[in-house]
Amino acid sequence: MKLLGRLRAIPVSYRVPFSVALLMVVISAAISERVLDRLSRTQESFLAGLVGSYLDGLSASVLPAVLRGDVWEVFDALDRSESSYAALSPIETVVTGIDGKVLAASDPKRIPTYADLPLHYLTRYGADPVTLDEKALTGFARRDLMYQGQEVGTIHAAFDVSHLFAERREILVTLLVTNGVLAGLFALGGFLLVRRMISPMRVLENHMRAAAHGSARPIPPSEFPSRDGEAASLFKGYNVLVHAERERADLAMQLAEEEKLASLGRLASGMAHEINNPLGGLFNAIDTLKTHGTTPGVRDTSISLIERGLQGIRDVVEAALATYRPERSARPLAPEDFDDVRLLMTPELRRRRQRLACSVDWGDGGAKSIEGGPVRQALLNLLLNASAATPEGGEIGLHACRTNEHLRIEIVDQGPGMPYDSIVMLTAPSPGSVVRAGLGLGLWMVRRMIDELGGSATVASRSEGGTAVLLVLPVRREETQDEQSHAA
Repeated sequence: MKLLGRLRAIPVSYRVPFSVALLMVVISAAISERVLDRLSRTQESFLAGLVGSYLDGLSASVLPAVLRGDVWEVFDALDRSESSYAALSPIETVVTGIDGKVLAASDPKRIPTYADLPLHYLTRYGADPVTLDEKALTGFARRDLMYQGQEVGTIHAAFDVSHLFAERREILVTLLVTNGVLAGLFALGGFLLVRRMISPMRVLENHMRAAAHGSARPIPPSEFPSRDGEAASLFKGYNVLVHAERERADLAMQLAEEEKLASLGRLASGMAHEINNPLGGLFNAIDTLKTHGTTPGVRDTSISLIERGLQGIRDVVEAALATYRPERSARPLAPEDFDDVRLLMTPELRRRRQRLACSVDWGDGGAKSIEGGPVRQALLNLLLNASAATPEGGEIGLHACRTNEHLRIEIVDQGPGMPYDSIVMLTAPSPGSVVRAGLGLGLWMVRRMIDELGGSATVASRSEGGTAVLLVLPVRREETQDEQSHAA
């Protein structure tokens, strides 16, 4: 498996030429084997015919002498046959009589007349008419001498066949060199051809890799292939995709900003009432001071009223600024942030005659790893959605509980249930399709906050009706250890 994985990791521009060369080697090996096999059979057939002719002529010459036991005539026949069949390259010829004794041999010094034939002469023959010994480069053949259906002697012959094996080696070397050159040429041609064919794909691959890292850009016309229509069509399609993705991203950002401004507008209309009411009391107090400012009791009462009204206006303005103004200091989340969110929701709740059940169990310490600004804005978006889903006169809930490891925030409503696209936006591993469709952009800001803080979100239906959205945000272990050390 590791070898297969390594082979797949090799670029296509190298794999294809290597495959072509390997295929050529396999084909060359098969062709060479068939050529050599055919050559061997042709050589052996030719040699068998030549040896048969030699033995036929020699048998006719020595048969009468063998019948008479005339050793000298057999020697004379052997001498004549060697000169007549020089092309066969006879090495040794031995003629035996009916008793198996040697009558004559081409080398009488090594095998004398009337000697017993060496045993290995009888075991060196195979089933074929001519037996070849590749190591000794020698061929062996025998012929029984028959007279009136009776065996009267035997001819044992050995031939030099080194030229046959030399011819085979020469042809093998020629095949190897020729096939090797062809395989190399085909591999080189395949490499150049494939490299040229996939060069447009490499351009497209580089742009797609850049797009995967967030820097998608269209392919310039100068990089378009001039002749490859299919690759040019792919490049055009990729450029269309890049432009469409940029338009979707711009539209999503625009819609998100509009959603944010719409939420701010709804709160601003309610906050106007929250500010106008204290302002009316302030103006009345000022008029009272102008008229009865010399009276101590009236003056103190009016000043107290002015002070409370200004404090109320200050709290509303600070809560709005803390939620919608980017925080340069990245202030950590604190219990006071939940009070600000509750204060900002007050105008919307009054307008819809709704109630907010809020409970915060913060424990000891803070949450330094959790930035307050994004969480405040996310909670405000979820509470506005909960208020919109809950009927007038209903109740929504905000409950927070901090443990040593997590901060759990739950927002509940009494609505008919959260839409499927909104659930996907909050809980799906990749909500890209919903974002590209421009749905739930207010919730997308909540999802971004959850992802940036490494938290999670779940959406569940309540048994008494409505929906509960649970956010779980991790608290760093260092904070818990610091708190325990301070407590100790």
